[in-house]
Amino acid sequence: MGKNPAPKAKKPQGYIYNGGLKALPHNLALDFKRNTAVYVFLFIILTYFIIFCYIPMGGLVMAFEKYSPAKGLLGSRWVGMKNFRTFFEGPYLWRLIRNTVAIGVLDLLINFPMPIIFALILNEINFKPFKKLVQTLSYMPYFISAVVACGIVAMFTQAGGVISELVASINHTDSVNLLNQKQLFWLIYVLQNMWQGMGYGSIVYLSALSSIDQSLYEAAVLDGANKWQQLLHITLPSIAPMIIMMLILRMGAIFSVGADKILLLYTPATYEYADVINTYVYRLGMVNQDYGVSTAVGLFNSIIGTIMLVSTNQITKKLSGTSMF
Repeated sequence: MGKNPAPKAKKPQGYIYNGGLKALPHNLALDFKRNTAVYVFLFIILTYFIIFCYIPMGGLVMAFEKYSPAKGLLGSRWVGMKNFRTFFEGPYLWRLIRNTVAIGVLDLLINFPMPIIFALILNEINFKPFKKLVQTLSYMPYFISAVVACGIVAMFTQAGGVISELVASINHTDSVNLLNQKQLFWLIYVLQNMWQGMGYGSIVYLSALSSIDQSLYEAAVLDGANKWQQLLHITLPSIAPMIIMMLILRMGAIFSVGADKILLLYTPATYEYADVINTYVYRLGMVNQDYGVSTAVGLFNSIIGTIMLVSTNQITKKLSGTSMF
């Protein structure tokens, strides 16, 4: 005997399904009446994005103008690509790109895998009170403001500071201000990011680990698999899609090295290794008031980030079948 066909879903009453565009106002009004709360929340979200994300995009016109606050966007003189040429022909171009890429790549190589490793270690802890304590302590630095965090780093790395004294005792040298050593700036910046972001960044991986079917581990134990084999053949493949998604997002931000912490840590003595594109944009716009060139540099940075994001997404899609879009 053949199976009975599944019953068709009933269409909501009151809507006009064959009226085309003429029925749209009626259907929208009826749907708004039935789902008022949903539309209110949608309106709030759309308003936020329009005001703070889309309207400010009009300011990109400044990248092609000799912008004057007195004349405004419409009254300022149009200069075309001159602002971009000023940046690309400037004396600091290669230094800015080198520092931005170096810090971004170092941050990726060190601080991308660290939350994954930390989450894997926490996942193996069976004593729940200790596990929760470690998690709480690891999350706390993330909620410290950048000013306070950089102040702590500056205090610990100054001459006579805890870290400076430790380094001096290891190298058998006098204690010096490590932040004034330009060759150490990249390492200090990356390690500060690791201290602040490792615990908080592990949350998404702990969530992915908790969703793994435990029967897979039980079957692996029966087959004689040790912890390392379970990690390679069950744990990592199970969280691989999450790792790939986070990697795509991280690659898109590799050129967007944050200016806030660097501005709080660097000095003119360390500009050679600490100055990045975002700090250069800050100085051009806020200090020199050269809004046109600063906007052009920021636009260039955003374009590179978008290219990195799309390229990484396409590569991971071809290699693993996992992508964001």
